[in-house]
Amino acid sequence: MRTTNAARLLSAGAALAALALLPACSGGSESPATPAATTAAVQPPAKKAEPVAVGLPGMPPVLDPKDVYAADRPGNLSPVVKGFPSLVYVPNTNSDTVSVIDPKTYKVIGTIRVGRQPQHVVPSWDLKTLWVNNDLGNSLTPIDPRTGRAGKPVAVHDPYNLYFTPNGRYAIVMASNDRQLVFRDAHTMKTVKAVPVGCYGVNHADFSLDGRYFIVSCEFSGELLKVDTEKMEVLRHEKLPFHGAMPQDVKVSPDGKRFYIADMMADGLWILNGDTFAKPDFLYTGKGAHGLYVSRDSRVMYISNRGEGTISVFDFARNRLTAKWRLPGGGSPDMGGVSADGKVLWLSGRYNSEVYAIDTGTGTELARIRVGSGPHGLAVYPQPGRYSLGHTGIFR
Repeated sequence: MRTTNAARLLSAGAALAALALLPACSGGSESPATPAATTAAVQPPAKKAEPVAVGLPGMPPVLDPKDVYAADRPGNLSPVVKGFPSLVYVPNTNSDTVSVIDPKTYKVIGTIRVGRQPQHVVPSWDLKTLWVNNDLGNSLTPIDPRTGRAGKPVAVHDPYNLYFTPNGRYAIVMASNDRQLVFRDAHTMKTVKAVPVGCYGVNHADFSLDGRYFIVSCEFSGELLKVDTEKMEVLRHEKLPFHGAMPQDVKVSPDGKRFYIADMMADGLWILNGDTFAKPDFLYTGKGAHGLYVSRDSRVMYISNRGEGTISVFDFARNRLTAKWRLPGGGSPDMGGVSADGKVLWLSGRYNSEVYAIDTGTGTELARIRVGSGPHGLAVYPQPGRYSLGHTGIFR
């Protein structure tokens, strides 16, 4: 979510202009320039190149410093995933299963038995694997997105949620009950470093534009953390200014200047400057604000208000809400993702054993699909992007 390499060199023309202006810059008792010298130096001074921050070592270059989601345009699929079937994977926390939906027919076409209390289906950094987070089962079940088949579970303790560092080096397990951020090898899942945290219920996160830090929400103590990605250590710790706050999903703005944190008890968004980590502002969206999803054109963000069965639409450029969509007959919209073409928002119905497909152009409910009990962090896959930062699909 932030920036890239070193500043660009001055152009050859700019260098010539600078050489021509050297006599005028040497100060003191120089006589006025002759007409000939003046004529030779008429070209306008070169614009100084703006410095670009250096990203996390090993991280792919940021495509556009003004839009961290530039790689996520409609249909912009990586060669790695172009042969994968388009499916929706729904972890059912109470049924210990993953329902597989065909997005074309809106039908459940398969059910995968996994470990105890699956919370999220998470695309790996290299896009080749989907990891089912079996929280109380203390395991990750790999799913091959080429075939939709599950592999042998990998033992991982307390995997409530899962993220990946932007350079693809480490997986980060949100060990909510253990009160730890556990950095693991992104492929073998072997523990590299377990970082204790001074809050309760670490659950969601997103990274700065340059990948050098990430912001974490702590659901059960109403706090936020700022964590150094490379050093693997907590930098800052902040209590949200609302009694009973329960922060949930986290997303960075396209320009990387702000972080948005959904709060299901405050019923809206905290808006935080990640660099300064100063006291955040607040925007009311609706009861039980929970999941945050950015549109394929990076213009708006969809906010699922689980407690009232609505989705709010937030315009980044205008810095305000522009619409609210209500699910017919109500519902409990929770976590999900946007289709590869950007036309459909998919959300789990946490307390209704169903999944919603919503038209992103009109807010119309396209389908309501019955699944297992307690559907939570569903993943729409594949999606555009070069690599995954985890959760239900944060792509860069």
